[in-house]
Amino acid sequence: MSSSQFSLRIDGMHCGSCVRRVTQALSTVDGLQVDEVRIGAARLQSTLPEPPVTAAIASLAKIGFTAHQDE
Repeated sequence: MSSSQFSLRIDGMHCGSCVRRVTQALSTVDGLQVDEVRIGAARLQSTLPEPPVTAAIASLAKIGFTAHQDE
């Protein structure tokens, strides 16, 4: 099964605590594997036919961060 990678730009992150909260939120999204989270961005992977980009963005919105897919 192939996996697809995508990145998110995340606004409002300032510190290690933000990185931890974002990592935890993204880890709850079905079909998503968190490769890396750093201040302002996340690199993710999915084995689903359609990567759960919208679900990932929604999980971050729930904890107060605005995100969009990095082209």
